This record gives sequence, structure tokens and C-alpha cells, in this order.
Amino acid sequence: MKLSDIMSYADLSSYAEVALVLFLGVFVAITIRTFLPSRSRELYEASLLPLEDDRVITPRDKEG
Repeated sequence: MKLSDIMSYADLSSYAEVALVLFLGVFVAITIRTFLPSRSRELYEASLLPLEDDRVITPRDKEG
């Protein structure tokens, strides 16, 4: 029995389909999370970071 015979009977195509479904699920979740209206202010502030030289960024407190 050759290795090519073993691999042809292994039915590995299902792994590619599962990987595609996982990728699409993660892609959709990231896309939705990125374009949520509640994150628009945060994304706007992040877009200005390359233009600012003297702003010190501190981590936010958990309270606010």
C-alpha cells in the first residue's frame, strides 16, 4: 500500500471546509466588532495617533 493510496482514502477535504467556515465566522465577527457605532469614538482617536507628537497616552481606569 502506497502513501498516495492512504491519503486518497483519508477524505481530508472536510478539514478544508471546516477551516473555511471558521475563517468566515471569525472574519464576520471582527468586521461587525470594528464597525459597531459604540466604537466609533475609539477608532477616531486611534486614527489621529500618527499625527500627534506630544500626547501622552495612559491606560484607562476600570471605573471609567
